[in-house]
Formats: sequence, C-alpha cells, structure tokens
Amino acid sequence: MPHNFVHLHTHSEFSLLDGMSRVEDIIKRTKDLGMKAVALTDHGNMYAEVKFFLKAKEHGIKPILGCEVYLAHRSRLDKETREDRSPYHLTLLAKNNEGYRNLLKLVSLASIEGFYQKPRIDKEILEKYSSGLVVLSGCLAGEIPKILLSGEIKKAEEIAKWHKNIFGDDFYLEIMDNGLEEQKKINPQLIDLSRKFEIKLAATNDAHYIHKEDAYGQDVLLCIGTGNFLEKENRLKFSGNEFYLKSAHEMQKIFSGLEEAVTNTLEIAEKCNAELEIGKLILPDFNVPKGETPDTFLEKKVWDGIGQKYGTEIDNKVKIPPEINDRVKYELYTIEKMGYAPYFLIVEDFINYAKSNNIPVGPGRGSAAGSIVSYSLNITNVDPLKYGLIFERFLNLERISMPDIDIDFCFERRQEVIDYVTRKYGKDHVAQIVTFGTMAARGSIRDVGRVMQIPLAEVDRIAKMIPFGPDMTIDKGLETNKEFKAAYEKDPKVKNLLETAKKIEGLSRHASVHAAGIVISKLPLVEYVPLQKLDENAIVTQFEMSDLEKIGLLKMDFLGLRTLTMLLGAVNIIKHTRGIDIDLNKIPLDDQKTFSLFRSAETAGIFQLESRGMRGLIKDLQPDSFEEIVALLALYRPGPLESGMVEDYVKRKHKKVEVRYELAELKPILHETYGVILYQEQVMEIASKIAGFTMGQADVLRSAMGKKKVKEMAEQKERFIEGAVKRGVSKHKAAELFNLCAKFAGYGFNKSHSTSYAFISYQTAYLKANYPKEFMAALLTSVMGNTDKITMYIADSQRMGHKVLPPDVNQSYKNFTVVEDGVRFGLTAVKNVGVGAIDSIIEARRKDGAFKSLMDFCLRIDTRACNKKVIESLIKSGALDSFGKSRAYLLAVFEKILDRANIEQKEKANGQSALFDFSPQAMPSYRPDADFENIEVPDISPKELLKMEKELLGLYISMPVPKNKHKKGRFDDACKP
Repeated sequence: MPHNFVHLHTHSEFSLLDGMSRVEDIIKRTKDLGMKAVALTDHGNMYAEVKFFLKAKEHGIKPILGCEVYLAHRSRLDKETREDRSPYHLTLLAKNNEGYRNLLKLVSLASIEGFYQKPRIDKEILEKYSSGLVVLSGCLAGEIPKILLSGEIKKAEEIAKWHKNIFGDDFYLEIMDNGLEEQKKINPQLIDLSRKFEIKLAATNDAHYIHKEDAYGQDVLLCIGTGNFLEKENRLKFSGNEFYLKSAHEMQKIFSGLEEAVTNTLEIAEKCNAELEIGKLILPDFNVPKGETPDTFLEKKVWDGIGQKYGTEIDNKVKIPPEINDRVKYELYTIEKMGYAPYFLIVEDFINYAKSNNIPVGPGRGSAAGSIVSYSLNITNVDPLKYGLIFERFLNLERISMPDIDIDFCFERRQEVIDYVTRKYGKDHVAQIVTFGTMAARGSIRDVGRVMQIPLAEVDRIAKMIPFGPDMTIDKGLETNKEFKAAYEKDPKVKNLLETAKKIEGLSRHASVHAAGIVISKLPLVEYVPLQKLDENAIVTQFEMSDLEKIGLLKMDFLGLRTLTMLLGAVNIIKHTRGIDIDLNKIPLDDQKTFSLFRSAETAGIFQLESRGMRGLIKDLQPDSFEEIVALLALYRPGPLESGMVEDYVKRKHKKVEVRYELAELKPILHETYGVILYQEQVMEIASKIAGFTMGQADVLRSAMGKKKVKEMAEQKERFIEGAVKRGVSKHKAAELFNLCAKFAGYGFNKSHSTSYAFISYQTAYLKANYPKEFMAALLTSVMGNTDKITMYIADSQRMGHKVLPPDVNQSYKNFTVVEDGVRFGLTAVKNVGVGAIDSIIEARRKDGAFKSLMDFCLRIDTRACNKKVIESLIKSGALDSFGKSRAYLLAVFEKILDRANIEQKEKANGQSALFDFSPQAMPSYRPDADFENIEVPDISPKELLKMEKELLGLYISMPVPKNKHKKGRFDDACKP
C-alpha cells in the first residue's frame, strides 16, 4: 500500500547550508509519493514552519510541525568543555497546539539561553515543556545511538527509561538505515531496547534532499557551509546517497521484517494535529482612558485632529465641511469594522513620542497617506484631499489585509523610538524580525567554484558573464548572454559548474536581522513565534515578516532615513547661523528659487532626484509645480522608462504631442498627468467613474491588473465592460479602455507614496536653493565616512560657487561647519582624531579664544587626548594652516613643541605655576616657541601635500576642482608630477 509510511525526519533549505530541499518541493514530492502527511524538522530552528504549514494545506497534505533540536550533554547553561560544543540530536514533533507552543519555547530558549556553537536545550526544560510533544530518539548523533555506539548499553537503557517516563507512549526509538555501518551496528540494539522496555520503533530516513541524484548537490552545499573542498579527505560529509525522500515501498523494503517501525509513522502522524491560526488578527492591547474603548478613543482623537486641520469656528463651534465629515465617518467605519482601531492608536502613540522628542519623522510612506484618519492623527503629513489620494488603496472591506503603515525616522535616532515601544509594551512583547540571505546567481557560481577548487580568476570570469538585474538567474543569464551560453555548451567543466550552481541557486544561506522590521504582540512573543538571539543585542523572530503577518501579528517597518537626519541638521544650522526658525511642513510649495534649482537639474544631494538618469529626466521635463515632482518619482522607474511612457509624458507636457482623452469623463482623472495613466489610483478612479465599481472593488481590480492575475482579470473585464455599457459607453470603447488600464496598471505607481516622498524631495531642494551653505554642511555631515559621496558633493558645491574648506582648529567643530567663506570640514573627518581630542580642542577654544600658534595650541589642549599622532594628523590635513606656518615646518617641530608643552603642563599641575606662570596672560612677552622660529625646513611639494590630505581626509581638498572632474569626484590629475 502506498499510504503506510510518513516521513517524520525531514530537512529543508532552512537547515542552512545542510538541507537542500525547498519547502514547496518537499510537499510536491510527498504528494507525488501518495503520502498524506509529512513532518518538517529543521536543525535547531523553525524558520520555515509557516511556509510549510500553508503549502502543505494548499496541496492537501497534513503538516506535522517539528524540529530536530540539539540536546546539551549537561546543562544548556554549561559552555566550557568540548562536549558542550557537540550536543546530541533529538527529534521533536508537535502533537497538539499545546505541544506546538512548548516547541516554540524550547527552540527559543535553546537560542537565547543555550547557544554554544549551536542552539541547545537540556533535559530540565525538555521535561518542563514536555506536554503535547512526540519525541523520537534521533539519528546517529542522538544521545541513545551515540551511547550505544560507545558500548554503554546500561547507560542507554537508563536514558531510554527517562524519556519513556516523561513522554510515555509518545516516545519512540528512531531507527534509520541509510546504508551506514554504524546504523547496522546499533539497529539490533535499538530493537532490543524496544522490546525490553516496550518502546515503539519509528522508521525515518533523515531526508536532506528530494531525490537520490541530489546527493552531489547537497555535498557541495555542505562544503560551502563548512568551508571545505570536495576533494578534501576526512571532512564532514554524508556517506552515500540515501538521505532523500524515499517512497513507502522503498522504506518497507529497507525495513523488511520490521514493518511495525514503518507503520508506526502513521500512528504518529495521526497523533500530530497541531494547527496554526492563519489570518486571525492579534493586536497588542492599547491602554485607553477609563470608560473608553479603542474605537471611541480613536474617534475622539480623529475628530480633534480634523477640527484643527479642516475646521472653521462659527458661533464657538467647529464646523467641518460635509464632504470631509462624510470621508472621516466612512474611514472610521471601515477601520473599526476591520478591528484596526488599536493599530492606529499604537502608531499614533509612538509617532507622537518621536515628534515630541524632536526625532524627525517622514511625512508618510506607502498607501497610508491616502487616509484622512492618518492625516488627522499626524501619522502622515500629507493632505489626501488636496492631492486626490484614495483611502481604499490603503484599506477596504473588499480586500481584507493588515494595515501597512511603514514609518521613516531619523537614521541616527530610530533606535530611540524602538526603545520606547519596547518599554511601553514590554521587552518580551517586542522583537526585530529575521530575514534570510540567499545564494544569488553569481554568488552560487563562486561558491561552487571554490569547493570544486577551480581557479578563482576562471570562476570570476564565468560569474561576471551573468548580467546584473532584478531576479537574475543563471538560466536567464544563459538566455541573454551568448558568450555565457557558448562557454556552458562547449566546456564540460563550465557546464558541470553551472549545473551544480543551479541546484543551490536561490537557497537560503544565512539568517540576519531585518533592517527595519519590528513586531509587537499581545502576549509574550514566544507564545506565537520562536525567537532567536542573533547577536548580543538582537532578539529576533524566527518567522519572516510575511509569515508573521499571516499568523496575525502586528509587524511594521521602522525605517531609518538619513535624509531626515540631514534635514534636521540643516534646520538646526540655519537657526544657529541666521537665527531663523524653519518649519519644513510650512514652507511654500511654489518657491521660485527651488523650481529654478529643479529646472537646472542641480539635484546632487536632493532626495530621490540625484542620479544621472533622473537629472536627465528633470532637464527634459522642466518641472514647474509640486505635482510634477510627484510625477517625476513615479515616472523614473524601469517600467515607464522602457515602455515609452516617459517620453510620451514629456512631449505632452511641452505640447509636442496633443493630449487626448478616450472619453470626456477621463479628463478630470488624467488631466494632471497629461492624459497618461501614471498612478494606480487613476486606474481605480477610472473603474469607479466609468464602470461603476466601488472604490473597494476598483482596488481589487487594480491589484489583479498589477499582478497580472489572468483568470481574475478576465472576470473583471466582463464586469468592467458591463458597468461601462450601462453608463453609455460602447462595448468596443469599454474593452479598449479596460485594456489600456491593464497595460498601464503594471507600470502605475502608488500616488500616495510618490506624494509623500515628493515632500522630502522638495524640502531638500528648498533648503539647497535658499540656504546653500547650511544645506551643504548638513549634507556633508550626513555622509561623513563615505569618501565617494563627500567627494561628489564637494565637487558639486564648488562648481556652484560654494567653497568647501579644509578643517581648521580655530573654526571647525565636530561636523562640517558653516563659516563666512563657505563650509569647513569637521574635525571628525580627520583620520586618527578621536572624540576626546575634538572635545578638548573645542573646549579650549571656547574658554580662551582662538589658538595663536602651535605652542599655544599644545599648551591649552589636553595632551592625553591630543597626542603626537593626533597633532600629526591635524597638521597633514591642513587643520593648523591658520597658524601661518608651512605644514613642512609644523611637521618638523611639533614633537619638540609638544614635549615642551607637556613639561609646562606638568609643572603647572604640580603647583610650580604659582611661582612661575608662563601663560600668555601672565607674561605677554614670554615666547616658549621662540627657540623653534629660526628652523629652516624645505617645502613639501604640492603632490606630497595632496597625498597627505588623501591619507587623512580621504580626498584632496587644497586644489580647486577641475571642471571636467566633478562627475567622478576624483582629483587624481592634481597629483601628477
């Protein structure tokens, strides 16, 4: 019979660099084999459990949730001996939902408390969280098999009895036969244990790949993971090629005479009925005032905000225009109906915290800017009515999905907001989210080439034949590059390399922390998701962001945006230098200096608008309104650029092509984009106004078109045509219009997102146009440490007539500083000069004024912080040029002057200054540096000076920027002899 065996020990690609099976392939192979269930037991983690569960359900396969855990020899807290680094293996399966929750806890504790080379549990917590688990004794690395191999049969019996005592009939002795000699030795002993203590046997195959012929690829993968070569002797490897998903017939044949071990897998599969709750919303509790519910409290906050933004006071009452009143009521009804009121309150709360603590927050991101509720709560700063943004693109009852309010914060202070959320909801309720690096096309070729010991240069040559591009694969590379395909077809060695690389291409390689993802839970997170400690400071979920959303947890992106940090810096500098307070949310959106800057395409440093291609588009378009900045961000993407839409848009704008509308009703929808369907929201409006769709239905249509869902689009087309015909549009014209929408929906951009980001683009351009020095100081500070960007921005600034000057101990602060002549380098930019040295310099200058000479400088600074290395670096960078001496002279004498200054500082500290005060204030005629004035030192050549600057600042700063050099931002010609 084909259905009397179930694989209970199966590894996917998430047994990182060990398992080779993709989750979907495991399920498909299980179905092809006629099996009704399968377990997933990855090494020490549960990364793939949600994917596995959903894919199994989709194919009618029963998913058994499990993990092959690592069991410490002693305590999980012991991390000292060699045996602590080599834990046993143990197979755990969730019998029911309680068992699944216990499995979550065990896997979490293994990583957070027990990690030592590997995440480890111990018998203490195994017993504590034993309820609801089925336990299999493990592979050859299991405790019982290992002890049997060592000949300690009595000890193995004691361990078997311990498990039997804890788990009863849910403990099974795992028996395998992959053709290994060790298995042949211990299998009879396992059978004896089974009979002696009435512990059932369960046959497994420790599957690490799908088919027998995949063994070679898995061996390559293992070599990549362990840093070994295929030809290396005595390396870690799987002997033979039997670790695949075998059929029931194959397993029966292997265990002929021991059929109960095979059929017992069905018994275990029947026992295991843990289910994941999919789609149920699990929002954290948000404390509301007594007598309020989240719904009523949200309503109060929203109406207060609406009154402030749209209301007019008449007879001591705030009046709201009817159309705004209706929109607010509709949005609140939708939000409350979907149960999302707590979500909005949570987001409003931490954004309010950020703003009240002067932490810059972006004006909006994604579709959330289409919500007037978000605007009223100051979650977004974009008026959705003014810019025609649609709420249903964000939320609607026709397409149920979690709200997605992703937030941009100041890059440097983002963590403060995360810390606030952690304090408010509890450390065990908040975590960052895991993400996985994968084996990309070029990377997989290089990895395989290394383990095959093919010369690096040859492998690199082959890898570089693959074109760059999104979702590029080896197969796509073979289709697009003739040279690559020829090498594949003509050279057997290259063909073997690429065929092997294709087997591992796309597999997960390593786990890391998602750059922005945060999850907040109602109960402690470990009740819903396994956790992991990726480094000393990062507790992360083992489920990816999309999987967390599927099980109903609140996840969101807290993104760090450097531009916001830079904008705050510029505003603060303007306040300091000019005494002007600027509120970036209130700057005029029709400033002519700003649009003059746009039209000149001098957009280096302008958010989203500084690439060469974008500058070309700006020159062609010549934007003259804020709405055209919105359009620029939507236009400059691969789809519109490749489709010809951009060229058509520009020609229409400049009246080189007539603007036409298929129907008169389209003019109000497409007028701002010259008749071109540019935004997703325009597709929705067309469906609503032409075909009578509700906005919710229109969003479903928009989504289907964008994702090219053929079956759904065919149904929608029929409905669209029918609705349009009812409104007087001919069937032919309706079909044409639907096809036009379908064509452009694939290119269409989210207008809410484009509008929000256009505000940041405009704000940066406004500051650059009106306060160029302050803007440049903030911009350069924001990219401190990135030499390429600093070089590019300095070149841009100098080309526009704004000087960027070398560092100067008498003018520079930590960051780039605005001075009368331009912008001066900050002292932080000088290599080898630490914060302590900079603080000492600034404090001495604040206390007693500018430094007059090198001796004066050395006498007044803290020479413990400003040692010889620091002073040498300051000299070479030009930071002491204001003393009127050449750098050659300063380098020749600074050590002796510093030694003299150290002696005088020590004498002063010892009290001798009371008798002999040599300070300039006490003895104006005293010149401690007089001895060094007559020293003659040959000048340093300009070439050497520039080399010093390059060494200490990362670039050349003394010479003007050659006009033909600004694109690359390099001044190498200045160093030629």
